[in-house]
Amino acid sequence: MTEPLLSLSGISKQYGPAQVVKNVSFDVFPGEVVALLGENGAGKSTLSGIIAGSRMPSQGSMTWLGQPYAPASPRDAIDRGVVLIHQELQLLPQLSIAENVFLGRWPMRNGVVDRQKMVQRAQDQMSRLNLHIPATRKVAGLSTANQQLIEIAKALALNAKLLILDEPTAALGGAETEALFEQVRKLRAQGVGIIYISHRMEEIKKITDRIIVLRDGEKVNEFADSATPVRTVVESMVGRPLERMFPPVPQPTDKPVLQVSGLTSSVNAFRNVTFDLHAGEILGIAGLVGAGRTELVRAVTGADSLASGTIRVDGVDVAFRSPVDAIAHGIVMVPEDRKIQGLVVKHGIGENMVYANLDQFGGRWLTGRMKRDFADRAIAKFGVKGRSDQLASDLSGGNQQKVVIAKWLARNPRVVVLDEPTRGIDVGARAGIYDIIVNLAAQGVAVIVVSSDLEEVLGVSHRILVLAQGNQAGILEREQANDVSVMELATA
Repeated sequence: MTEPLLSLSGISKQYGPAQVVKNVSFDVFPGEVVALLGENGAGKSTLSGIIAGSRMPSQGSMTWLGQPYAPASPRDAIDRGVVLIHQELQLLPQLSIAENVFLGRWPMRNGVVDRQKMVQRAQDQMSRLNLHIPATRKVAGLSTANQQLIEIAKALALNAKLLILDEPTAALGGAETEALFEQVRKLRAQGVGIIYISHRMEEIKKITDRIIVLRDGEKVNEFADSATPVRTVVESMVGRPLERMFPPVPQPTDKPVLQVSGLTSSVNAFRNVTFDLHAGEILGIAGLVGAGRTELVRAVTGADSLASGTIRVDGVDVAFRSPVDAIAHGIVMVPEDRKIQGLVVKHGIGENMVYANLDQFGGRWLTGRMKRDFADRAIAKFGVKGRSDQLASDLSGGNQQKVVIAKWLARNPRVVVLDEPTRGIDVGARAGIYDIIVNLAAQGVAVIVVSSDLEEVLGVSHRILVLAQGNQAGILEREQANDVSVMELATA
């Protein structure tokens, strides 16, 4: 048998009394893609950090190409050929794409940075991922999906022997995901080992060779064939039988709450979009990355400006100059990046809940008791696993998302817009988010769901509006919508 690239033996990690990784052992061989699966908090990120040199194990040992391996830092791991692409973006927004790709290892010529070579090499790596943006452009202002592709381009430029991909497609659409998969296949053919972390089970079947499952920090199962039924794998992850993923959607009313007509972006991100949204209806918005999905809902909620078109709430024309205006009309939005746009992560859960609802306290002096009581009610109602005084940064992705949703739902909104509501969230937590969405509709709230996950859009929506390169390609009823019909419109 081929010698493994990497071997883990009895790896454990403890923070005080909490043991987050417990006696984990496995090998990664050249030219294979190993899926590392588990719910949020299962220990995947901690284990990845140990392999990549950002964390030190409390117990256990590793070997790299048969030799003892104990990286003291990420740089140490990179020098050995081990590269981790983090789920959370690590780019410097004021630097160019090329400068980010080669940060800390710029190509030099005669003692100065060879910018021409740097830009060309960065452009080459981006082309491999079908990302056609000038490498001289600053990262600031780029979409989350494009920033994710730049992170991947950084790793490709390092010529890694072992690549750890942590939720690499969470912000990507179908075309971008396929471009990434093509690179994964090429790297595998070149003998590169890959550890692939994802909550998207269809990806796991498509791109990986075998599956390792963690639960509560322990390795609980290993499946030699990635074609193992999804239900079997998910039940191993959550430690219980899986009943259902998408709850049945209730019947919407025929009462229009939000009417959008001829909406056109001031920066040409979308053009002439028209739709009605009824009380109790869930409208999905689908399309490839760059189709204008996020830009559309940002404009509808007052975050971005419009060139033309009208928005009506309850039959009355409105003009939103900012999200404050939209909120005053009962329209709230859960943004696509919860850590940057949705939370103050270094503040407590209770504080985050209160920030969006200060007006509900009637201008009174806000005491700690009032804040706790308010937050505790929302925490209990939406099943947030945390205390009101706990930092938002200490929560799992699923619980952070529940906090963002809870703080807005505390306002009893008429319309709720959710942009990528389950991005980077495990299977168990996803089901909880879907229950919240469907329960909102059952209470007569109008809901818009934007998602790169086509299965998600199909599973929760009454109708699906499809955008293609900024144009409205069509609106499909639930009975008409499937992955083929949506993609036909999205690529029109």
